[in-house]
Amino acid sequence: MQKFLRFALFLVVATALSADAAAPRELGTVEVLNDSKTVPVRISASTPELTALAVQAFDTHGRYRRVASGHAFDIKFSAVTPTQVRVDITKSPSGTVVASEVVTGSSPRNALLKAADVAVVKTNGLGLRGFFASKLAFINERTGKKEIYTGDLMFGEVKQITRDNSITLSPRWAPDGTRLLYTSYYKSGFPDIFTIDLGSYQRSTFVSFKGTNMGARFSPNGSQVAMVLSGEGNSEIYVSNAQGRQVARKTRSDMVKASPAWSPDGARLVFAMGDSTPQLYVMSPAGGTPQRLVTGYSYAAEPDWNRTNPSKIACTVRKGSYQIAVYDFTKGKAEIVSQASFDGIEPNWLPDGRHLVYTARDRSSSRVCILDTETGKSTAISPKSFGSTMQGNVWSQ
Repeated sequence: MQKFLRFALFLVVATALSADAAAPRELGTVEVLNDSKTVPVRISASTPELTALAVQAFDTHGRYRRVASGHAFDIKFSAVTPTQVRVDITKSPSGTVVASEVVTGSSPRNALLKAADVAVVKTNGLGLRGFFASKLAFINERTGKKEIYTGDLMFGEVKQITRDNSITLSPRWAPDGTRLLYTSYYKSGFPDIFTIDLGSYQRSTFVSFKGTNMGARFSPNGSQVAMVLSGEGNSEIYVSNAQGRQVARKTRSDMVKASPAWSPDGARLVFAMGDSTPQLYVMSPAGGTPQRLVTGYSYAAEPDWNRTNPSKIACTVRKGSYQIAVYDFTKGKAEIVSQASFDGIEPNWLPDGRHLVYTARDRSSSRVCILDTETGKSTAISPKSFGSTMQGNVWSQ
């Protein structure tokens, strides 16, 4: 179990030690000057609050460039009711109406973000989905302990979900958005897997076997959960039903396993396997011989399968510092997509299949960011005032 714990927490420790303390700020921000592949837009809204949120959202999107003039589209947002926002899109310079639509949300913020997603769909020209209205679960240390919080993708409407007063790790959404799986040390001093209902905040033990219980993740249809357990000696991949029962072992080897993630169709699992130099492996959730993915890097971990484009898997690789890479099945290799002077870890795809959230970290702090994998543009979304924030996991309808 000690061997597995060293591996499971390797990135957390190594990242904190490997980053240059003098790395330039702003942590998490990488500007990319490439106007040829961006859509120039002018953004405005009927209130200062809506304007600020719309600007914040579009500034995270690598497809768009905000301009005061010379824009291709004029995008205006107007409050209709406390939970409705109208988006009006005209093409410039002709003034041709592209769309005018009233969008209903659960709050003024949510309505604006949903309306901004409509604007993205109508104007991006590449068939991309919007992602602004996604929900985010993440870990924050503002209480002095690692606890789980949720909020919208722009870090509004943030709520503290756990009060374990211990080490809490790896929140993962259920496909329907009603609950989270996570790992916590609070009960026994060792990592167990719990589930928490986001309506009632009722917490239940999902798996608590002897040894280490970590890395739980729902299948895309919510009927199964993959996880890593070490109760039989070595850390192995296990799969259970959605209630944590019928737990079945799927791997058998001396190498350490971590971070299982499902393919979009639920037919495959990808996970990291190795000791100090993990690599990515793929296998059926029914078991069988894992097949290695040759990334081209001596270290590859923390995989996340793209839900929109199944040919791509995001992961963390090490090339001097830690960086975000994307393994492409069509190319048979991984390529680094982050362009940061700081460490980038813990990638998780957004629903458009182009952007992802990840953790930017140096010696003193960590922030959750959005990365455009096409351009390398990175934007910090967790406020500095939140302190160290990490392990963002996205849910979208």
